[in-house]
Amino acid sequence: MTIRRVLVLVHKDLVPPEAPNLADVPTASWRMEWDVVSTLRAGGYELRVIGVPDDLTPIRQNVEEFKPDIVFNLMEAFADIGVFDQNVVSYLELLRLPYTGCNPRGLTLARDKSLSKKLFAYHRVPAPDFTVVPLNRKPSVPKKLKFPLIVKSPTYESSIGISQASVVANEEQLARRVQFIHQSIGTAAIVEQYVDGRELYVGVMGNLRLQVFPVWEMSFAKMGENSWHIATERVKWSVAYQKKHGIETAEAQLAPEVALQVQHLARRAYRALDLSGYARIDLRLREDGKLFVIEANPNPQLAQGEDFAESARHAGVEYGPLLDKIMNLGLQWRPSRMAHDIG
Repeated sequence: MTIRRVLVLVHKDLVPPEAPNLADVPTASWRMEWDVVSTLRAGGYELRVIGVPDDLTPIRQNVEEFKPDIVFNLMEAFADIGVFDQNVVSYLELLRLPYTGCNPRGLTLARDKSLSKKLFAYHRVPAPDFTVVPLNRKPSVPKKLKFPLIVKSPTYESSIGISQASVVANEEQLARRVQFIHQSIGTAAIVEQYVDGRELYVGVMGNLRLQVFPVWEMSFAKMGENSWHIATERVKWSVAYQKKHGIETAEAQLAPEVALQVQHLARRAYRALDLSGYARIDLRLREDGKLFVIEANPNPQLAQGEDFAESARHAGVEYGPLLDKIMNLGLQWRPSRMAHDIG
């Protein structure tokens, strides 16, 4: 099937302007959406971009009017609830429409950090030990968990709610941080064993056959020894903070055999969660050489210059062809066919 018409779904507040001031693009909230839309237009595709409100009706209406060959899904939430994005994808499947990115089953498994870690344990994918503190309960730490620990929401992404205070060194700090997650984020809290080590990211693409990109690393070169080297909300999204503390991402300098080990583990994590389309797997490498999968991020940030696109470029896949590959994977995906081999 030849793709001609592409319906692009974005959050209602992230519809990119038709002709923005290019100087504004690098810091715009809709930068990813602009990169995708402008690149697809330059590639000769006929596009319709819709900002999806708290209602699925516009999707159905635009499908009937525009008759797209595929939906390019850039939704990261629905009705401002992050875990509802899988429901939008389920709706696209009910409409029998090909779409880009991960299937709803994979989104559900990966979005729940406690559930994904249980699946990792079953498939012997190494991940930090953890416990979950239900909403409005006080933490009770199992003996297997030793301080320092890291406390986060089990469902929120993009490092929301993660700061230097997320790593706790004693019972008092733990209780305070769990209460913060409960009250300010409004979810249960997941308490994980903190893994002190190098922060690694691996981009993976594919449905049945996978392509694994070079290992990427976040460097905390200028952060003081008294700071935890973690990807906090400010580390990920504040350009000024990144410059101040020398935080950069680039291809990891690893021995070839270690890089292969990291990529193999990322592939196994992708398979364990039944992911499809494309994803970024986050890992930590301890000084003793032991690897841990921290989490999987289906449909990661797709802007030019960000980790996923840059690692693809280092593998020889430029941005335009990367978007083409993502759409072709969407055309090939069959909801009834799930991959279970995680070898």
